[in-house]
Amino acid sequence: MKSVKEIMSTDITYCTAETQVSEVAKKMKDRNIGAIPICGSNQELLGMVTDRDLVIRGYANDKTGTSKVKEVMSDQLVSATPDTTVQEASSMMAEHQIRRLPIVDRGELVGVVSLGDLAIDYKSNEAAGHALEEISERPELH
Repeated sequence: MKSVKEIMSTDITYCTAETQVSEVAKKMKDRNIGAIPICGSNQELLGMVTDRDLVIRGYANDKTGTSKVKEVMSDQLVSATPDTTVQEASSMMAEHQIRRLPIVDRGELVGVVSLGDLAIDYKSNEAAGHALEEISERPELH
């Protein structure tokens, strides 16, 4: 069975917890990406910040562009190892309703698997479809 190390993106842009929100937004724009991992000095994964985090936790809560990204990042993370199978990664992404899964090896961020990575891999196309369906499902409102 194929592992995520075969399909993960390894050209990762990341920021530190002290990076200003405006700088993170500029990196997202320049790289045309919607999420950036937040790492410590040894590239250990501390959090993730998405474009949605910048809006909902940042600007909508009166944070300024000079605010530190640690104020708006998600720190409740789900991650996998390079040996995680594509199917396991897809299941994790569906269960936790995430579109990007950080890949960590011995405490260091080494890659990210996105729904796009799953979709490009022909054999994981079904897994990507399942993950997207679960991620996109809206909870019932009562």
